Amino acid sequence: MRKPTYRCLDRRWTIPTAAFAREFTRRPKMGSMAFSPEYRAEVEDKLSAVIPIRTKAMFGGVGIYADDLFFALIAEDKLYLKVSDLNRSDYESAGMKPFYPFDEPKPMHYWELPPGVIDQPEELKVWVDKAVEVAAQAKRKKRR
Repeated sequence: MRKPTYRCLDRRWTIPTAAFAREFTRRPKMGSMAFSPEYRAEVEDKLSAVIPIRTKAMFGGVGIYADDLFFALIAEDKLYLKVSDLNRSDYESAGMKPFYPFDEPKPMHYWELPPGVIDQPEELKVWVDKAVEVAAQAKRKKRR
């Protein structure tokens, strides 16, 4: 027979009950990166018009690749592109915000594409080309 594990609660040593164990070992709920299939199809069509892409469902969202470079993602029916010092000022001047996965306090290096850009192929190409370059730079840094 296994010996019980004791824990300190309110300055008393007690054997934890099953309810206690469930309450204090429960994992925090993760937020959703859900997207609609219609939005995914729209983004795929518009991005495919400016660069060859492939998409992959991941963590409830969609990862978007150009060749083997992960340069964009879809979460909550928003398109986010990869950002570094090379292009961050473009997003800041447009008033856009970074992507926070699952309500994490630290953002990822992806920022939301400004509204209307996705409907302008020439403008979209400029934003996408910069994001792909950022992804390429990040990959080169990792290899070192």
